Amino acid sequence: MQFRFVPNDEFPFNRDPERDIVSESPTPSGPLSGIRVLDCSNIVAGPLACQVLGDFGADVIKIEHPAFGDALRGHGPDKDGVALWWKMLGRNKRTIGIDLGQPEGADILKLLTKTADVIVESFRPGTFERWGLDWDTLHTINPRLVLTRVSGFGQDGPYAHRPAFGTLIEAMSGFAAMTGVPGDPPLLPPFGLADGIAGITAAMATCMALYHRDHASGVGQVVDLAILEPLVTVLGPQPTVFDQLGVVPERTGNRSTNNAPRNLYQTSDRRWVAVSTSALAIATRVMQLVGLPDVVDEPWFATGTGRAEHVELLDAAVAKWVIQHTRDEVVREFDRVEAAVAPVYDVSDLIADPQVDHRGTFARVPDPDLGTVLMQNVLFKLSETPGTIRFTGRPQGADSDDLFEGELCMTEAEIADLRERGIVG
Repeated sequence: MQFRFVPNDEFPFNRDPERDIVSESPTPSGPLSGIRVLDCSNIVAGPLACQVLGDFGADVIKIEHPAFGDALRGHGPDKDGVALWWKMLGRNKRTIGIDLGQPEGADILKLLTKTADVIVESFRPGTFERWGLDWDTLHTINPRLVLTRVSGFGQDGPYAHRPAFGTLIEAMSGFAAMTGVPGDPPLLPPFGLADGIAGITAAMATCMALYHRDHASGVGQVVDLAILEPLVTVLGPQPTVFDQLGVVPERTGNRSTNNAPRNLYQTSDRRWVAVSTSALAIATRVMQLVGLPDVVDEPWFATGTGRAEHVELLDAAVAKWVIQHTRDEVVREFDRVEAAVAPVYDVSDLIADPQVDHRGTFARVPDPDLGTVLMQNVLFKLSETPGTIRFTGRPQGADSDDLFEGELCMTEAEIADLRERGIVG
């Protein structure tokens, strides 16, 4: 992923900075208040799940290797050595250092398990077992515990042992094969698509397990989430279509095999807009707007599939009309006739958008290293128990001493000894 520098005086999110600051709150609040999560995961999917849980009130304790920390601390851009991605993905988490691969480190996790509701781990299957942190052991310590296990291919099967990152899942899932221009190579997304979908799914699955514990069984369970499977789910009916028709999706660029017109179109000021016409009423309004009203009376126009079969005709009409207008004119005219269009934004455009601003999609959060930092706000709005961003990602091991002394009743000498031997940090 490459980045384009926008000078600070051109940065658009400077309209009302006081309104955008999210105040720190010492006590978690939200629908998950009172739930404790031990985040033993790494990189993106597991940490994102824990971030979502923390945003909605869970007390998340991030457990990192005392020497190396979460690898995400070294991913992506930094400012003066401060990792920017970590500020977002590490938010609302207390952070401590424990080497879980050392027996004494595993023992500390077992102590923490007694008061935990959830453990999220994303190590290669078998790693927790090798460290003596298998489900039977953890469940015996705390029968109410939910263990959420995030891995590339799941906890069992012929591929369970394989290391897997989101990129490999995006390739294997069918996503890359159907993404790109016909005749060109498959395309991978320039961001963590598979990990992101898996992280949000893992948060949902964890909440389901907690609900069942608290309203039905009284005991916890294992959540086994393979990063592959949520992405396969959002790719649509491919398996069913292949099973029934023997059809394998091909790359279609920005077009769709389900309806037309659906594409990106360039405007007269060399911007781009996206048009989608999944609904017949929208397709009708678009064609009337762009000067091809008679086509809506054709029998084939009544279905998305029929319109897709005549994509060249429909696309050409839309493209011809759009290129004669500026981006703002296109959006204004589409809005006037209640047709569906959106400008193609980069992040600076998105931040400046009035709808995004109105919804508070981004929040400016106090940070001890950066003053304030802009980041995505909580994932959704709840009318009675809203989520909050209480603080940004903290330095590695920032809360170790407080937790070890205050909750585990370790002495300063014991902590110093464990730290000298690299077991805690």
